[in-house]
Amino acid sequence: MTKLLPEERQPLAAYIQAICAVALDQSKTYLMENRLARLVEETGCGSFRRLIDRARSEPGRALERRIIDAITTNETLFFRDTAPFDLLRHKIVPELIDQRARTGASRIRIWSAACSTGQEIYSIAILLKELLGNPDRYGIRLLGTDISNEAVTRASRGLYNATEMGRGLSDALRDKYFARTGDGWQIRDEIRALATFKHQNLMADFSALGKFEVIFCRNVAIYFSEADKISLFRRMERAMEPNGYLVIGAMESLNGLCPQFESKRHLRAVYYHAKGAQ
Repeated sequence: MTKLLPEERQPLAAYIQAICAVALDQSKTYLMENRLARLVEETGCGSFRRLIDRARSEPGRALERRIIDAITTNETLFFRDTAPFDLLRHKIVPELIDQRARTGASRIRIWSAACSTGQEIYSIAILLKELLGNPDRYGIRLLGTDISNEAVTRASRGLYNATEMGRGLSDALRDKYFARTGDGWQIRDEIRALATFKHQNLMADFSALGKFEVIFCRNVAIYFSEADKISLFRRMERAMEPNGYLVIGAMESLNGLCPQFESKRHLRAVYYHAKGAQ
């Protein structure tokens, strides 16, 4: 395996942060080496420095996308950390439906801002189907985005192997909402139709995505510098409808970092409203 030389570490870390905002300090040297060594060898670059140079100069940015796919963490599972889903089931969705009835709003939009290979957005869709029967009656639409093109392609396909299906999904829900196909399981059309998937780098402008009543952005900003976190959540505030809900990871907090948000608690879950929202 090609070794990452000491003089290559900082230029490589700076390049990775520039293209996907993932900040990797000295302790993450092994991660950069392990995840990118194969690319160095497959491309015939011979060194990490040459890999960066080729990625920067290559038309079409195909190698840059492969580096992003390799370095970003796509660790996920169905119904990961049950607290946000309990929050969605018992508080957020009922409140949004009541609000929709009062205001006559035509739709409810939920964004999974780092959807990885789709397990989070499909977990939300299954929850809505179980809770509401027909989410279309309430104009509910789901959007999943991710910086990894490979992850977005897999999410859109909705096809999972046995190991992935065994992580967080009960047999009853598996049999109800997935169809066995070959060695894997395919999400059924009634669930797949609720979601749209797009490629999105969260450090780029995402205003064209529109506004959302709910944003899930869990376990993403933990890899960002403080400045990039502040930038991200300022822009997410602008992407939220009035009284919208922001849900981040269980080990994350915006307190003291983003004063425009107020943290609130329901059961075991913490969520955020923009200050001034009711």
